[in-house]
Amino acid sequence: MTHPPRILVVDDEASMREMISILLKRQGYEVVTANSGHQASEILDADTAFELIITDLLMDRGGGLELLDRVKSQQLQCEVILITAYGTAESAVEAMKKGAFDYVTKPFNVDEFLIIVRQAIERLQLIRENLDLKARVRGEYRFADIIGRSPAMKAVISLCRKVADSPSTVLISGESGTGKELVARALHFGGQRAQKPFVAINCGALPEQLMESELFGHVKGAFTGATEDKQGLFRAADGGSIFLDEVGELPMPLQVKMLRVLQNHLVRPIGCAEEQPVDVRVIAATNRELEGQVEQGQFRRDLFYRLNVFQIKVPPLRERREDLAPLVEHLLERHAVGSAGALRKIAPSALRALMAHDFPGNVRELANIIERASVLATTDQIAVEDLPPEVQQRDGPTASHAQRLPEEGIDLDQTLELIERSLIEQALERTGGVRKAAAALLGITFRSLRYRLQKLGWDQPENETN
Repeated sequence: MTHPPRILVVDDEASMREMISILLKRQGYEVVTANSGHQASEILDADTAFELIITDLLMDRGGGLELLDRVKSQQLQCEVILITAYGTAESAVEAMKKGAFDYVTKPFNVDEFLIIVRQAIERLQLIRENLDLKARVRGEYRFADIIGRSPAMKAVISLCRKVADSPSTVLISGESGTGKELVARALHFGGQRAQKPFVAINCGALPEQLMESELFGHVKGAFTGATEDKQGLFRAADGGSIFLDEVGELPMPLQVKMLRVLQNHLVRPIGCAEEQPVDVRVIAATNRELEGQVEQGQFRRDLFYRLNVFQIKVPPLRERREDLAPLVEHLLERHAVGSAGALRKIAPSALRALMAHDFPGNVRELANIIERASVLATTDQIAVEDLPPEVQQRDGPTASHAQRLPEEGIDLDQTLELIERSLIEQALERTGGVRKAAAALLGITFRSLRYRLQKLGWDQPENETN
């Protein structure tokens, strides 16, 4: 909270208003007063930025309960404390049912009163932080934040939007580090199950003997070490989504049980005689070719079909290089926020070096590179020297990169614009921003360069001293 907590004090007795106001101001609070519920309503019409309202219960022109009703009906983010000399158990219960934070009878103990005030404001801060966290989570995983302007990623985003609300299973395929879990979270938080649990498990990270218990639970005494009942991840995700990462690692006996869960929406904890219903949307991911595993008898064909109702293929980063610049910008912003540091930019030469890198680790590798470079950079701009040695060795796209055409095709206009922008940036960097010299390097006229800069939205002031 950047400003002192603001409190609206409402009482028709001037002496009481003044006493409470002085008391609160001494504690560092900002205080506004009103002599009636009617005047308080007028104040709230113009300014709703209060953390707390302290109001007398009985007043001639609009009582405290009416003011409480207004706060709750308009969903104002503030707490309400009611004060009265005529308090009864009935009015206290009514006030609490309507959503009052607390109820104080005057004359009151000053220390106890200040404790209640502090607790009310702390509760509101907690509520606001929780709402802010939920908003950030929704923002982080909404479809618009799956970064990508390449045709392949546009297709991924489009399919995500179409199937987010469907209860059908989704199989996300792609190399390690491409962002399969991000897509899974986007499907969950972008759909109608967003307010329910999202539970993720890596099927290759658990020993086979523990996996069934982890997924479906067990009852006390089911096996040695089962000292209490365990719910299992499917039941923990009831109403929401479960993400089975590296689903190809499931052992064959567990594949049979997984198929039954998908078919009947029932789970049976180990040691339990009865099956239990679950309402869970299953999202699976794999970096393997499951079709090949099916042909080799390593993965059940019927389970594959159950999981593969919708398949979303996340392309590797090397096949969508036009997404690299926006990804770098996004990662720099995220790192600046996460580390409370200054927002850095990336030098054109450093971006060229990244463009020439193959990224065997995909987006995960890029995220690590940007985090490392942000720490090492000594200025507000990441330079080539801040990149890992294996990336520094390349400064510009190779012919093979320029000629490689992804299987899904490209947006030629966007690709040419990217190349044009990169070459112009290199020329301007080499000439210190002197546009006439940059135009000569590019073999075009100064007028042509100026037109291209305007088309690309380049807003750097001209340096025409040479």
